[in-house]
Amino acid sequence: MEKWFNVGKIVNTHGLKGEVRVISQTDFAEERYKVGNALFLFKEGQPKPLKLIITSHRKHKNFDLLSFEGYYNMDHVVQFKESMLKVPESYLGELDEDEYYFHEIIDCRVVTTAGEEIGTISEILTPGANDVWVVKGKRGKEILIPYIAEVVKDINVADKVITIEPMEGLLS
Repeated sequence: MEKWFNVGKIVNTHGLKGEVRVISQTDFAEERYKVGNALFLFKEGQPKPLKLIITSHRKHKNFDLLSFEGYYNMDHVVQFKESMLKVPESYLGELDEDEYYFHEIIDCRVVTTAGEEIGTISEILTPGANDVWVVKGKRGKEILIPYIAEVVKDINVADKVITIEPMEGLLS
């Protein structure tokens, strides 16, 4: 059985020419959204995913705007709202050393170099220069960990443990 990975959620249409607004959930957006690449649309109530070929990609505010082959106006894509875009595991390429897919990082336990357990990574934000890992703390509080060398000291995806050296004020 094929394993699928989230790429993004279509939240709305954009304009009249068949673009959709996507809240991206992918590790390598520029690679994933290249013109000619295929994504698979999972819509509630649909038994099989719909294969879509990307014809354009651009950034607009906090969204990725995509259009697809054969869907050239708003009426064609309005049905895609609230659907998920995914790729099968076979589409995941080999990564360089010290690169990770989001699904490898999410659900990892975070501990400090002193051995204190902080919590579990629940989400990854991609706001700009570096990713930010959202850690659900032991008391339910969310802690934001920047994915930078000064903070993240070790990533062990096999054991699902990440070791950090907290900067001053990071955990308070």
